[in-house]
Amino acid sequence: MTAQPTGPSPDPAHLSAYDVIHIGGEEAVVVPIAEYQRLQALERSATVSELEDAEDTAALQDWKARQAAGQTSYVPADEVRARLGLAR
Repeated sequence: MTAQPTGPSPDPAHLSAYDVIHIGGEEAVVVPIAEYQRLQALERSATVSELEDAEDTAALQDWKARQAAGQTSYVPADEVRARLGLAR
């Protein structure tokens, strides 16, 4: 396994201070241990609702970054229903 820094992440903006690396087909952010420990402490003290809200926010940020990079696509609702066998 190798980790190659790719430079600052272009999006989301708050990650621009950190290096993004690619490991085994996944992206990871290099953060100081103290910040990682702080985030772990926040996660342990968060309510289920707060964790769900954070996951929703992260998913939206990921989608916006993929959309900005031209990596999203759309399928019309009728085609989705047909693919799922729900066509009327």
